[in-house]
Amino acid sequence: MNELLIMADPRLMAERAAWLQSLASERRLSEHTLDAYERDTRQFLTFLTGHLAGPTTLKDIHALRPADFRAFLAARRREGSGARSLGRNLAGLRSLLRYLEKKGLVNAAGAAAIRSPKQPKSLPKPLSDTQAITVVSDEAQLHDEPWIAARDAAVMTLLYGCGLRISEALDLLPGDLRPGATSLRITGKGNKTRLVPLLSVVFDAVEKYRALCPYHLAADQPLFRGARGGKLQQAIIQRTMQKMRSAFGLPDTATPHALRHSFATHLLAGGGDLRTIQELLGHASLSTTQIYTGVDSARLLEVYDRAHPRA
Repeated sequence: MNELLIMADPRLMAERAAWLQSLASERRLSEHTLDAYERDTRQFLTFLTGHLAGPTTLKDIHALRPADFRAFLAARRREGSGARSLGRNLAGLRSLLRYLEKKGLVNAAGAAAIRSPKQPKSLPKPLSDTQAITVVSDEAQLHDEPWIAARDAAVMTLLYGCGLRISEALDLLPGDLRPGATSLRITGKGNKTRLVPLLSVVFDAVEKYRALCPYHLAADQPLFRGARGGKLQQAIIQRTMQKMRSAFGLPDTATPHALRHSFATHLLAGGGDLRTIQELLGHASLSTTQIYTGVDSARLLEVYDRAHPRA
């Protein structure tokens, strides 16, 4: 589907902009999700320009039938979109249409009648405990600048030792890790908070970085800094892990997020119960956490009586 200029009346575009703003301010969706919803609805309105042979209006949106949404999903599928992308496309459209329906502008029944594409069941791909410990160790860091090497080790240790998402680690403030603290309060998706145990090895890694960091770490500023002193970006850590894959022969699935998967899998292997792991990961639903029961079951039996390797 070629990305043409969206041909839609100004009121529809204004309502779409207001919807996106409400998602950010009221529902506090992540920037990644907001970008995806913006792109999904832009692609849909672009599709309608050709599908309806003219500029799209709120009246056109109101008149859409299930067949129109199926035509959009079929067009996306022909371009190579998989079930996950199509499911997100539909979720974004439904969200927009519900917003417009609440304002009495359209009928959202057409989109609601479409069944979401069946999602393929995929298992997380954790690192082995040996691989994970290698990644978080001081000796494995590849940067020549000592403070940057210590920073990278501290971030990796937080991902594996606390099961954090990379965004959660990079949003930490200096005061979040206090001397003597045994837990860490994390604000995750949906602005929900949770407590995770703060292992001494995690605190020590962060303290080593703090001692070497050349920048003043003010209480209200990000803990982790980039080379020029600004907030450390996710892409930097992702590139660091990419270099580690090459240097240590790690699989392509070895990513920063894989360390979070490893945290959960290794805890489960050590006898941790799913409900506790759910709380530690910040999953809203236990069904999300249950996917880890299908990860490398043979290995779970092999190391069942072992605790988390970094505890």
